[in-house]
Amino acid sequence: MNLEKNLKEIFGYEHFRKGQESIIQQVLAHTDTLGILPTGAGKSICYQLPALLQSGVTLVISPLISLMKDQVDALNVAGIPATFLNSTIDESEASFRMQQVENGTTKLLFVAPERFESEDFIYFLRHLPLELIAIDEAHCISQWGHDFRPSYVTFAQYLHTFPSSPTILALTATATPKVMADIQQLLNISPENTVTTGFLRENLSFEVIKGMDKHDFLKNYLRQHPEQSGIIYASTRKEVEEVTDFLNKNNFPATRYHAGLSESERQRNQEAFLYDFTPIMVATNAFGMGINKSNVRFVIHYSMPATIESYYQEAGRAGRDGLDSDAILLYAPNDLRIRNFLIEQSEGDETYKAHEYEKLRQMQAYTSSETCLQRYILQYFGDEGDDCGKCSNCLDTRERIDVTIDTQKVLSCVIRMGERFGKTAVAQVLIGSKNKNLTRWHFEKLSTFGIMSRQTQKQVGELIDFLTAENYLNVTSGKFPLLSVSQTGSRVLKGLDKVYRRTTLLTEAKTSTSSEQTAVNMALFEELRLLRMEFAKTENVPPFMIFSDAALKDMTRIMPNNADEFLQVSGVGPVKVQKYGSAFIDKIIDYQKIAENSTNTL
Repeated sequence: MNLEKNLKEIFGYEHFRKGQESIIQQVLAHTDTLGILPTGAGKSICYQLPALLQSGVTLVISPLISLMKDQVDALNVAGIPATFLNSTIDESEASFRMQQVENGTTKLLFVAPERFESEDFIYFLRHLPLELIAIDEAHCISQWGHDFRPSYVTFAQYLHTFPSSPTILALTATATPKVMADIQQLLNISPENTVTTGFLRENLSFEVIKGMDKHDFLKNYLRQHPEQSGIIYASTRKEVEEVTDFLNKNNFPATRYHAGLSESERQRNQEAFLYDFTPIMVATNAFGMGINKSNVRFVIHYSMPATIESYYQEAGRAGRDGLDSDAILLYAPNDLRIRNFLIEQSEGDETYKAHEYEKLRQMQAYTSSETCLQRYILQYFGDEGDDCGKCSNCLDTRERIDVTIDTQKVLSCVIRMGERFGKTAVAQVLIGSKNKNLTRWHFEKLSTFGIMSRQTQKQVGELIDFLTAENYLNVTSGKFPLLSVSQTGSRVLKGLDKVYRRTTLLTEAKTSTSSEQTAVNMALFEELRLLRMEFAKTENVPPFMIFSDAALKDMTRIMPNNADEFLQVSGVGPVKVQKYGSAFIDKIIDYQKIAENSTNTL
């Protein structure tokens, strides 16, 4: 079977992305498979293509209603029969759709995991020729994942009980080694049948901004990136409202999304963003898991998220079309206090809270690290990689200064305090604080008391954060993390290694433009965008479902003048040529004629 030929004929892509073909081959061989591919790597192709090549029904378990609708709309636009069952449709419509699946009219059925709570639905599935069950966002099944859902554990018990013995395919973008092992065990998938491609997103540029007014940064950045689509994540509903108001008052069209809004307003605002009516979405983490919008050019975290898993998943919503995009984190010390408060107020037990505090500590270490940001994230997920060469740390040209002596002071103080205290107490001892709590322990008698008195507590605290991020200090988990000296730190204390740190300097907003942008005919691109919008309004689907930005930019390079040439555009297959080809080809030919006439006139 020529899978690449099928890929081009059905979806319009010339080649598979890394990992896709291996997963599809295993699925077609009826091998239960776990696929771990980064956000934007095309996980949906891994079950959509087998669904069309096999004779039976493919069931897709998806966590969000919006995700189902987007995927079904995109499949239907491409001429692929798919439908969904969820709470947005009434009983009569649900019965009709189930009948379409039963009689073979519909090949792909999307459902939420909660649907398995219905005995009638289980009975319905048992009488279907189920050939494949695809589990999207599979990390939700693990209690160690950042988005654990008990409903995922509930349906897992049914997966191997269906008479047709369907193949199981679990897919996720964010899985630490611990979460991966959990998924394998719960779904009975062999490690040998797990396909991991690494977590690298080469088209994303990561950046951490510290010490800059967040409003000023947003204004500068958005002025330099006009009309680009992006998401700004905030930690609370109040913060979402504040940022949205600020942007609109400064003439940056923005809409909002959080759990405090009515369902109808959330839906209205989401559609305004998806359809490119409002380019900027300001949201809590309630927004995004089901968003397949491909032309998001930036994701800005207005405050620090709770975990690296959630950060990487949210940041990964930028650049799903493969074009260069930005992932920016604006950090302030108050972000940590807010996150600690949210964990403390959560309903989890002490074990859960300790786990969340540890994840938060790792997220904070990311903001303090001076190593490559992309590589830091890869290592968190148990992956390896070279420095990316384009994150804010890799591009940082500040001078690196020797801070070995100050480091030795900090490490020595931690040891003299018995390695039983946290950052605040250590910093206070080092600056010689008059805090009465310190006298209880007679810390004023330590040789390290006040030896960094020329620095502020904030400056010493930032140094401790740096030493923690770079693994010179170990930190215990829990609400009140305690410091101890690591083996790496011990080498520094013994004078075997030196420590270097960059000088303090405020970071300015990005102004760079990618070479990819300059190679594109932007005037023609804008005309094609307008044409795409006309089709989107007619078909009542988001514009990126007609063609991605990457496809439009490909058109400006190829300049197709007939159907065969149009087929060479990435993401264009026979169905889209038939539906949209003539209109887009005519627009390109007209543009060429106008450009030619202008040149002749000159």
